[in-house]
Amino acid sequence: MWSKIANWFKPLPDAAPLTNEQEIKKLYRSWRLKMFFSMYFGYALFYFTRKNLDIIKPELIKSNIFTIEQLGTIGFCIYLTYGIGKFISGTIADKCNIRSIMALGLFTSSLVNICFAFLPEINNAFVSMGLPISVAFLGSFLWGLNGAAQSMGFPPVAKGLVYWFSPSERATKWTLWSSSHTFGAFFVAQLIALLSGWRLAFLVPAALGIAYSVFMVWYMADTPKSVGLPAIEVYHNEVMPVKQEKSDMTQWQIITKYVLTNPFLWALAIAYVFIYYVRFATLDWATSFLELERGFPQEVSRRAASAMPFLGMPGGIVAGYLADRWFGGRCTQMNLIYLVILAASCWGFYKFAAPTSFWVTAIFAALIGFFVDGPQNLAGGVQASRVTVQKAAAAACGFTGMFGYFGAMLSSKGVAYMIEHHGWKNVYLSCIVACILAGLCIATTWKKEAASSTK
Repeated sequence: MWSKIANWFKPLPDAAPLTNEQEIKKLYRSWRLKMFFSMYFGYALFYFTRKNLDIIKPELIKSNIFTIEQLGTIGFCIYLTYGIGKFISGTIADKCNIRSIMALGLFTSSLVNICFAFLPEINNAFVSMGLPISVAFLGSFLWGLNGAAQSMGFPPVAKGLVYWFSPSERATKWTLWSSSHTFGAFFVAQLIALLSGWRLAFLVPAALGIAYSVFMVWYMADTPKSVGLPAIEVYHNEVMPVKQEKSDMTQWQIITKYVLTNPFLWALAIAYVFIYYVRFATLDWATSFLELERGFPQEVSRRAASAMPFLGMPGGIVAGYLADRWFGGRCTQMNLIYLVILAASCWGFYKFAAPTSFWVTAIFAALIGFFVDGPQNLAGGVQASRVTVQKAAAAACGFTGMFGYFGAMLSSKGVAYMIEHHGWKNVYLSCIVACILAGLCIATTWKKEAASSTK
């Protein structure tokens, strides 16, 4: 039985190579569209089964299921397991087929959502069996498990993007795909607004997730070779930025050499801590700053702050497009340009946000969203894939992603402490410092990317 399960996850075998050029061209176009949109909507549904909790938090508090503090602990648990799980899932994804691991993650996350919908009843069942488990503990455990399942979403996508799109076009395609998280976060909010009761906020996304996980197994492929197509570097006649030195290396040897001891990947991972710190310090605390520090009415603050994630999606896409068009797919230059403007935008938001200047406030919020999404999408994804070998792409992106969520945890606890003891001005100054430090780390990859592109 275990061997059958293991075989289900193994990379799909190479199919008989196609030789007809017209057929290859037609099938490559078809399969690239299938893989891109399957991964796009699949990842969006991961957000349906993750961000739904954030949307219905007020109802859970009003229903006396959780307190604010308990929800904070639950949020910490998912950040922790999601961050660590990203690296673990990345190392696994490089040795698995794309569709199986992604489908399993979404299916498991959907099952957790179903359990969450009946959390009080499950807790009562445990209590009746003499197990003194609280709803808060059970909720933290389940949502932590959801974080582990959610971590299986991004690494197989990273692998898919590397195997189906060549280095010179990858920044554009990657950032286009990255808009799926904004797409998912937006539409799950619209869906939940149509539902009555907090239970349906978990059950409906779970049903969609289960259905789509079955669809992915049936519809998706693995690598181009698994459907008889040539490798993307052969098809586009391009050289991979980094080549594996020996073909007989084990997966652990590949990860050790090209991920764990890769100085350029460490530089990007550390940069990602600072990028994610800025992302969540500005996004998660924006309405609190506008209402508590600047006196905005609640509805006005929400409208102004909503410009931040709304403009994030085009910000990432533009960064990817310009990286491909101006710099041949290299990301260092675009990241540095974005980080300079991001630092200025953070200071502008702090300096000029005022109830009497709604549009000025919203514009600076939009600028933050626009310019944080570029480095977020490029540094830990596209650029990470460019400084390692193809067979370690998922592990590399999982590695940087893990560090990113360390930055998210830092923004949660660190910003709260800073507000309490040092004031809001220092929060935004810390964001500027974080932009500078991220830029210094990313700048170390300048020569590496330039050398890789000339091979």
